Amino acid sequence: MTLKLFPAVAALFFFQISFSQEKSSSETKEKNIEGVTITKVKKAIEQKADRTIFDFSEQPNLNSGSVMEGIKKLPGLIASDVAGMLYQGKQLAVFMDGRPLNISSNELNSFLEGMPANSIEKIEIITQPGAEFPATSGGAIMNIVTSKTAKNYLTATYAGNYTFTNEEKWRNRTNNSITLNARNKYFGWQINAGQNYRESLMDSNQDQLAFINSDRINRGIFAKTAVTIDLGIDRLLLNYDFYKNDSDVYNLSSGRFGGNSYVQNSFLDSENYRNEAVVTYQKKFSDKAKKLDFKASYSQADSQFNQQNENVSLDVLDNSSVMKVSNFRVDYSQPLKILDDGKVSFGGLYEKQNFNTASFKFTNLDYQKLNAAVYLEFQATLKKVDFILGTRAEDYDISGTAFNYSKNRYEDLIEFKKFKFFPNASVQYNFAKQVYFALNYNKKISLPSVSVLNPNNTTFEGPNSQSAGNPNLEPTIFDNYEAKLSAVDYVFIGYNLSVAKNQVVQKISRVGDVIINSQDNVSQLKIHNFNVGFPIPFAIFNTPMKELLKFNMNPDKLNFVYIYSAYQLHQLPDISTKGFWVFNFMAQLILPKDIKFVANFNYLTSKGNYYYFVADQPFSNSLNLTISKKFMSDRLNVSLFADDVFNTQETALHSVSSVPNVYLRSKNDSRKFGISLNYKIPTKNKNAKIDPNLLNKEKKDDSSGVPAKPKKKRGF
Repeated sequence: MTLKLFPAVAALFFFQISFSQEKSSSETKEKNIEGVTITKVKKAIEQKADRTIFDFSEQPNLNSGSVMEGIKKLPGLIASDVAGMLYQGKQLAVFMDGRPLNISSNELNSFLEGMPANSIEKIEIITQPGAEFPATSGGAIMNIVTSKTAKNYLTATYAGNYTFTNEEKWRNRTNNSITLNARNKYFGWQINAGQNYRESLMDSNQDQLAFINSDRINRGIFAKTAVTIDLGIDRLLLNYDFYKNDSDVYNLSSGRFGGNSYVQNSFLDSENYRNEAVVTYQKKFSDKAKKLDFKASYSQADSQFNQQNENVSLDVLDNSSVMKVSNFRVDYSQPLKILDDGKVSFGGLYEKQNFNTASFKFTNLDYQKLNAAVYLEFQATLKKVDFILGTRAEDYDISGTAFNYSKNRYEDLIEFKKFKFFPNASVQYNFAKQVYFALNYNKKISLPSVSVLNPNNTTFEGPNSQSAGNPNLEPTIFDNYEAKLSAVDYVFIGYNLSVAKNQVVQKISRVGDVIINSQDNVSQLKIHNFNVGFPIPFAIFNTPMKELLKFNMNPDKLNFVYIYSAYQLHQLPDISTKGFWVFNFMAQLILPKDIKFVANFNYLTSKGNYYYFVADQPFSNSLNLTISKKFMSDRLNVSLFADDVFNTQETALHSVSSVPNVYLRSKNDSRKFGISLNYKIPTKNKNAKIDPNLLNKEKKDDSSGVPAKPKKKRGF
């Protein structure tokens, strides 16, 4: 590195130090080298070439509620009923501990709302999935990494929170979970289990036709278990996950239909179950850089939905669905002696998926998918340049039948039997350590989710609404491009372009007094996203540069502001669209007695297009406050929090897919107050073997559940 570059790099490195979040001594990684202790502090945000990593374990402003509530606070992420879950304009495929969740989008929100955020470790947003990831990941992947690393013979961590709202009446929400780890010379086990209870309110207005007040109660339990067995130098891993959620909703609705006014009371009941079992065999080699894994998994998700109206003896809706997914995969990688540093990875996958739906026990959709895939990827380094080149070949066989109610007969779905290649490429120039510029490209596919294929209506049914899936939707093909300049994990500027063919979109139209919700394919969609993020430590205003360059300040004691901004534009073929801005501001203040205060403000400008919807009010507009302190040698973390302090979070939009436009509004009891606890029970067994997290044991070079790119040599 030249002398001219040193001041700039040094200043950027200071940002990294100043924005690193506090890490308790019990979870700090240390290495002793010739009497010198090197301490690695966990960072709140890490920018890598292919992903952004958000730490939850030490962020009270993120982990004080449910996983969904924490996700909505992440800079650049949009979560709504209309837009779905987007990051930098890209639809997110949701993984947990490196494995696809394989549940419908309708059930996904309930699943994430039911898990306490302080039971997970971090969230990875993978914007450039490589060849080792399924081509069906679409534009990007959100990987939720649960639990913590087991570092003692027996450890236990309790996490819980209590939240209340007082809109119209007092409503309570609780989350509780516990994580247990144990390890001896030959095997280890890990359990993460919890429960949740949620009361909530939502008011909605459908084009001045229908006014609905929904009072909801949700209950859920979950358990994630893992066992590892050492077989000589090899290892056998066993995982089993269970999730159950049930919801009771009381709807009071009023409106007009056919020129007459009406009042209708409805009771909705739903139950969702999910089970998953995974067996992994890890072959070990004398060369630790080699990896060979064999993995088999099976998951099943069951859903029941029932609706009854007052003064009606029969059920209005009685729907059910079952999804079964089984797969087997092999992954191998080894270093290559090419250029300065090289690696080759390859593997294969075979997967079978069955999805069936029924209405009043009458089967109306039978969907089957067979998928076989192989991938090959090369990575190499030449001086300051890193290269990645790979491809994934996938063979699809999708078929099935659906009942056509208008014709009173079964009809075949549009078959999708194709063999396709999905290339990916990346070039990264390293100006200095943790300062790089990257160009990325990948081709992906997104298959229509089972939620949008489902012909059943599993939402509120009133006289003014018609809603059903479209079993004849076609897959979406993505070409994703990215340019990114990043420095010391926190400072970055980037541009993304996604070109989607046959994009699945939601449309709403009105015929008379009926609002019709439908799903359709759009021939081509372009998504543009420009984003930038950087921290501003307050110390920069009152500390001489000479002292800053010593890099000896304690990050736990620093005050800072983190700024994120993005501009997104959805370009559609048949209408003129407008973009919108995303703003996120997070400020941390260290008060006396080591009390930490964090304020988080999210704002999305209105009048922009979300596909065929225009926001009349910002999709996101909330101020969240958290105050936290650690006790008992940092084993106990107590947080007090207030979300949406000014009660400004509201959804108000109109559809531009038809004439006349349809106006929709909904308001949840988003303003809430609560307390969160996280307690790490101490242990004194110092002879125990240190072992990685078993619940997400797939990645070898850190605790993430998704395979990562190898660590490359980067010089100054």
